[in-house]
Amino acid sequence: MEKVELKPARVFHFFNEICQVPRPSKKEEQIIEYLKTFGKKHQLDTKVDEVGNVLIKKPATKGKEHLQTVVLQSHIDMVCEKNSDVEHNFLTDPIQTEVDGEWLRAKGTTLGADNGIGVATELAILDSEDIEHGPIECLFTVDEETGLTGAFALKKGFMNADILINLDSEDEGELFIGCAGGANTMAEFSYQPIPVPQDYFFFRVEVKGLTGGHSGDDINKNRANANKLLTRFLSQLAEKYDFYLCEIKGGNLHNAIPREAYAVGAIPFADKESVRIDLNVFSSEVEAEFSVTEPNMKWVLQSEPVASTAIDRDTTARLIKSLYSVFHGVFAMSQEIPGFVETSSNLASIKMTGENSVLVGTSQRSSTFSSRKDVSAAVKAAFELGGAKVSVGDGYPGWKPNPASPILKVAEEAYVRLFGIEPKVKAIHAGLECGLFLEKYPSLDMVSFGPTLRGVHSPDERMLIPTVDKFWRHLLEVLVNIPAKK
Repeated sequence: MEKVELKPARVFHFFNEICQVPRPSKKEEQIIEYLKTFGKKHQLDTKVDEVGNVLIKKPATKGKEHLQTVVLQSHIDMVCEKNSDVEHNFLTDPIQTEVDGEWLRAKGTTLGADNGIGVATELAILDSEDIEHGPIECLFTVDEETGLTGAFALKKGFMNADILINLDSEDEGELFIGCAGGANTMAEFSYQPIPVPQDYFFFRVEVKGLTGGHSGDDINKNRANANKLLTRFLSQLAEKYDFYLCEIKGGNLHNAIPREAYAVGAIPFADKESVRIDLNVFSSEVEAEFSVTEPNMKWVLQSEPVASTAIDRDTTARLIKSLYSVFHGVFAMSQEIPGFVETSSNLASIKMTGENSVLVGTSQRSSTFSSRKDVSAAVKAAFELGGAKVSVGDGYPGWKPNPASPILKVAEEAYVRLFGIEPKVKAIHAGLECGLFLEKYPSLDMVSFGPTLRGVHSPDERMLIPTVDKFWRHLLEVLVNIPAKK
């Protein structure tokens, strides 16, 4: 980290430390060991459950023993995305951070502030000797980003608190009291490899440089989906030429809007120049279509070595038509909260498995369970019409807002005292672990807030440095004003 003043120093100290510790989703062993060592060093009660969730307890400061127990909660895994031209191994390499004006970002990779800044904040509180608070339990959950595994596996009795403050929100000055539930829908297209006729032109077409982003928070921002754009072009080729599809890949994570996608195909040599003209026309059209949200969109068409086989023609047609027709974007807006996305779907990934199949990953979100089931069923139907084998995951529950929440009132009043303005009270279309916590601990009173992050789940992820200090001060003001035990 560059030698500049980052406030609060204690929070940024621990954020820098955990940036040195690899922590991809489902590969959190090193950060779990770090937390265990931290707890032992500070002589704090520390325990780890069967899946790797860590709980570290800190007694109340003198005179605050009568306050209700608070759980501060963050997830320890991070989304691992990088630009295609960046060499980085997320299993071994530290995150390289840099200061860009008022923003902290990483060099060509995700920053991991989602949710590393929450983890660092909890560590700073556990480490401190000059902060007033009641009894505190710090919960660090695993695998939030790819399956909410930690929250799903959390057992009753692992923690013992009255209030939970989730530190995984991304807009300073906003208090979140509800979130969407979600599920993943997977489609598998099995195919037969077939030979491509001789004297065909093999090419690779690629779209890259898209903004991407979080498939919950950013789904309503009209950002292009690389998988959808690529499919639009391939559909044109398939209708116009004798087209063979040899390879296709796009996107990676279910909770990220795809930024890059490519396909390898073949057409008769006589049509080689026509395809280049087609791409020039198509790219100019979609660049104009997304001129505001995708200023860095780039299309590349280049010759490719001869491939040995292609996907059979019938499967190619069904795959392309299914990808073209399957829904992506905002499915429904809330009828209760103006401007709030209720239901959405993300065409997240297209991957060839190496076993003569193409696996397509999608994710659906909604704050209304019946609507989430509806959009998942619509996506499932589109793929089944294309002859795919489709499965819908069990999903995770949403968190129903409680405007009468006592901890919400504490957080609102604390913000006004500190900054002289009312915070915004909102629900979030992204998934938080809070809904799962309520299933195990139905009496928990919960609120979520955090500093301002942008570009999460993409290499453009960045954190607005001044908001970290505001977030920190707000959290401390909340902790000192927690209600007394009943």
